[in-house]
Amino acid sequence: MSVDVASARRDWQEGHRRLLEQARDAARAQQLYAQVEAVTAELRKRVGATFTLRELAEAYARADDWARDVVAEQAAGRGWARTVSLATDAAFYLYARGAVDYAP
Repeated sequence: MSVDVASARRDWQEGHRRLLEQARDAARAQQLYAQVEAVTAELRKRVGATFTLRELAEAYARADDWARDVVAEQAAGRGWARTVSLATDAAFYLYARGAVDYAP
C-alpha cells in the first residue's frame, strides 16, 4: 500500500469515528447521514462500482473540488458547511469497503 493510500485511509477512518461520535445526537445524525449519502452517491458516479483503494484515494485528493457543492445542493442544513469534510471522510471510509483490494 502506498503512503498516499495509507494516509487517505487514516483520514477516512478518523472521519468515520468523528461521524459516529457526533451522530449520537439524533437531530445532528439525520443531517450528517444525509451529507454522507450525498457524497456517497457522487462517489458512485465518479468512481463506479469496481475500483481499487488507489483509485478511491485519487478521487479523495480531488474531493474538495466537488464535495462542498454536492452537499450544498443535496443536503444543506443548518451549519452544513462545518461538517462537509467530516461527511466526506466518512463517506470515503464506508465506500472503501467495496474496493476490489479492500482489507480491514
